[in-house]
Amino acid sequence: MDSDRMFELAQQLAVAKSRQDLPAAMNLFDKDMLLETPAFGTKARGLAENEAVLARFFRSFPDYHVVLEGHASNGESLVCWGTARMTMTGDRFGVVPNGRRAELPVFIQFAFRNDRIAHERFMFDLSALCAQSGVSTDAVRRKLFGETTPSGAAAG
Repeated sequence: MDSDRMFELAQQLAVAKSRQDLPAAMNLFDKDMLLETPAFGTKARGLAENEAVLARFFRSFPDYHVVLEGHASNGESLVCWGTARMTMTGDRFGVVPNGRRAELPVFIQFAFRNDRIAHERFMFDLSALCAQSGVSTDAVRRKLFGETTPSGAAAG
């Protein structure tokens, strides 16, 4: 797939997610789509898991909007960078956010199959999201990943 088509698909996904248009986003995915969000420790494989994860994401960030500002391709994969704006809501993360909209740099790596997106790795700084949302990064990490203090280490 050429890099123009890769970016076209990535841009269509950015628009669909910014509109919270779950059917439009799902239409861009390969049947074995893998979505990874390392900051949240999540991986979703296949259409059903991806639909559930995106629906939960949209409930947590109902005003999510992303703008892709640049991209690079090696002919097999695409990396995009840009800015996401989103307001943390609800209690998914075990904290009470301040209701302010966060603005974060994002980096997204894509792979493709059958003229569809087969893999998306969505990367951003969880600490920056938490700081702008007025919540403790440590509390959010405990909710997402469980206890993060290594065994035997002092919990200063």
